[in-house]
Amino acid sequence: MGEQEPDGGKKAAKTTKGTSVKSATEKKATAKKTSAKKTSAKKATAKKATAKKATAKKAPAKKPTAEKAPAKKSAAAGTATAVARKATLGRKKAVVAPKKASAAVKKAPPAKAVAPKPPSSESRTALVRRARRINRELAEVYPYAHPELDFENPFQLLVATVLSAQTTDLRVNQTTPALFAKYPGPEDLAAANPEEVEEILRPCGFFRAKTKSVMGLSKALVEEFGSEVPGRLEDLVKLPGVGRKTAFVVLGNAFGRPGITVDTHFQRLVRRWQWTEETDPDKIEAAVGALFPKSEWTMLSHHVIFHGRRICHSRKPACGACPIAPLCPAYGEGETDPEKAKKLLKYEKGGYPGQRLKPPQAYLDAGGKPAPPLGAG
Repeated sequence: MGEQEPDGGKKAAKTTKGTSVKSATEKKATAKKTSAKKTSAKKATAKKATAKKATAKKAPAKKPTAEKAPAKKSAAAGTATAVARKATLGRKKAVVAPKKASAAVKKAPPAKAVAPKPPSSESRTALVRRARRINRELAEVYPYAHPELDFENPFQLLVATVLSAQTTDLRVNQTTPALFAKYPGPEDLAAANPEEVEEILRPCGFFRAKTKSVMGLSKALVEEFGSEVPGRLEDLVKLPGVGRKTAFVVLGNAFGRPGITVDTHFQRLVRRWQWTEETDPDKIEAAVGALFPKSEWTMLSHHVIFHGRRICHSRKPACGACPIAPLCPAYGEGETDPEKAKKLLKYEKGGYPGQRLKPPQAYLDAGGKPAPPLGAG
């Protein structure tokens, strides 16, 4: 039994050693874990420190916000900033608006034959001066201006003027020779067969109505004025088919009494020239008459009507060939190219015959050509 103790002691010693080894191993493992934890903690701490540094570096970038804070606290500064912003926005809108307007103008179609409004800056005195200058210029262009109806006496002029309604003077001049050859005076025409008169007047258009008018006025002349054409406006306008326009043609050209003839050409031109805005013939007559001395009324009518028939046409005025273009507010309504405008000229201005079969000698001397008789060419 005593011999076995040493073996037991050895075993105990071995056990103790084994235990100590395990303890050391566990301690080492624990130490490693602790070290790992410390390392992780250090890394976390380092990351936090890095994040703080990054935050600290970014902080200066936020200084403007910090600087704006005092501005918000100041009411006066805030108001100034708001006003500045509104002004800036206003400037931006002002810059953008013209762009939109110009784009709209580009897309809009060009205006066609629209008569401009009278210049607001033109005084009454300036209007009178401009109107009279236009008449003087036209007098130089048409020194041979005359009534474009053929006639030999007041009766023939009266009948021809009535027939000229809604037709050309040329057509009337081609028709009246046969009429006056068969019915030379009021008595003859008053007693004529209406059907025969209608047949003669057929080329003038509206021949039935015109036959009634010329036969009616002829009868009135015979019964009321002794077969003579009266020389007073109030008497003339009482005759069938005779208005103020017809009366002034007769008074001015057969009796030498001044009058303004407001026909379609006259109305068109005086409105283009902005002498008046009236549309009623009687009001146009009064408005234009107030711009000129009474002694000029008859020749003024001839100048304007001549110009309307030769150059300032209704649909295609020859603006590029117009002698009074610098004085005309409506310049540009027609063709402005000089070469193209020349092709639009009519009668003697375009090298063509006039409207009278027997024109005045002054017209022929100026290069005018007489019209062909009815049925010629």
